[in-house]
Amino acid sequence: MLIDHYLPHYDIQARYAIDIRAPLPRVYEAARRLDLKASRVARTLFRLRGLPETNLALEGMLNWGFVLLADEPEREIVLGLIGRFWVRSPQIESVPAEAFVDFIRPGTAKAVMNLAFDNQPAGTVRLSTETRVGCSDDASRRSFRRYWRLIGPFSGLIRREWLRRIKKQAEAGSGTL
Repeated sequence: MLIDHYLPHYDIQARYAIDIRAPLPRVYEAARRLDLKASRVARTLFRLRGLPETNLALEGMLNWGFVLLADEPEREIVLGLIGRFWVRSPQIESVPAEAFVDFIRPGTAKAVMNLAFDNQPAGTVRLSTETRVGCSDDASRRSFRRYWRLIGPFSGLIRREWLRRIKKQAEAGSGTL
């Protein structure tokens, strides 16, 4: 998987998957276009964290500081983010995609998340998302682990909501996301 190139070693990992009865191109398009602003769950959780509640689509995430690391249509989309996520006002590093792998700064963490598309028998697609976080040193690792104990379950809710909404849209075949 492409995610392995960007963060092969990590401290925290979460993975979720869903099977979708739709053609692979439709699943990929639904994933690329989905905006979670219609999701009450996502908006509430983003508001509680002090993050924007609008433009909760891929393009919006890029405006917040995420970097598009890879996008191989119908295979995998990988996003990355570097910073100090565990502080009250997250401090995000502006790092271009080509510098992401080699970037190291004490006191920071790298987060990588993906959407991976896998054709299954009988016309289904297994869509999975994985989040990995690797910390640059022991102090940031301890801080991030405390933070993750609190937000990890909520992060999982957002990821599962993301997958459910992509499934709903792809299986519907048309309409707005």
